Amino acid sequence: MQSSRVFQLLVAALAALVLALTPYAITGERPPITQEEWLAEFAKYQQSPEFRLAHSHMSVEDFKFIYYMEWAHRMWGRILGLAFAVPATYFAARGYINGPLGKRLGICFLMGGAQGLVGWWMVRSGLQEPENQHQVPRVSPYRLAAHLTSAFAIYATLVWTTLDLMRPTPILSTVANKAVEAAQSAVAAAARQQAAAAQLLRLRVLPLSVLVGVTAISGAFVAGMDAGRAYNTFPLMNGQLIPDDYWGLPGIRNAFENTAAVQLHHRALAITTLTAVGAVWAVGRQMPLPRHVKMALSITAAITAAQVTLGITTLMTYIPTTLGAAHQ
Repeated sequence: MQSSRVFQLLVAALAALVLALTPYAITGERPPITQEEWLAEFAKYQQSPEFRLAHSHMSVEDFKFIYYMEWAHRMWGRILGLAFAVPATYFAARGYINGPLGKRLGICFLMGGAQGLVGWWMVRSGLQEPENQHQVPRVSPYRLAAHLTSAFAIYATLVWTTLDLMRPTPILSTVANKAVEAAQSAVAAAARQQAAAAQLLRLRVLPLSVLVGVTAISGAFVAGMDAGRAYNTFPLMNGQLIPDDYWGLPGIRNAFENTAAVQLHHRALAITTLTAVGAVWAVGRQMPLPRHVKMALSITAAITAAQVTLGITTLMTYIPTTLGAAHQ
């Protein structure tokens, strides 16, 4: 199920970038089948600001592609809901789910339902007339970020729940218990050192996870603003460390609605995250940690470096769809 959630996150990002469909497409009804139905649906889309101002060249066949992408994303979310609710109900009826786990699964299910509402709220923003005739209609980057944040929260909760089930006793408690059991043995000191090192690592990794999350969410504003199509150089932004357009809007809006500011913040957060992950990895290597923990640190560092490299490559090649999708 978790791999399915990753697939849904990817489709959500792509769908949010390419369209905001007509109200009919949001209701969950069956897609058009006959040519007459497609023409009628396409006629509704032609009345939207997005078609008039951004996609007036689009044909019916082009429309079918983006329609099916959004429709499949919505249906996939509903299938995931059934795939979650039916087994959970079965296991609960058989008494396999205790109270605490039942509450967490219930929260996950409610979060999934709320995600659908957030997605609908996000798509609606793309149906509105832009503030001026020179703007391209697109979904609100704020609502896109909210949709992505909600998806990350669901996925993180699922992963956390899975790890709790795989390891009912927290790793730190297991290490500490080994230290107690070894108190009368020659390895007592080493076991206590391992427990202390694991606790110290935890204190560093938790705030690091927040940084990773903030960096990812800042990417939603880059996607929502289409900010990746500007300043396609690195490390400088068209020859400047801080571009002249950085202070283009007044107040706090500048941080979230100004293309230059949004991209610069995402760059800075990405480099900060890479540096922080590298530092934790370097320190962790020298700590008396269990082997599988050190392996997890190495994998995290490698994936972080790959993600930053992929992001830079995507930017410098003017956001090709394949690299953009891979980065998201």
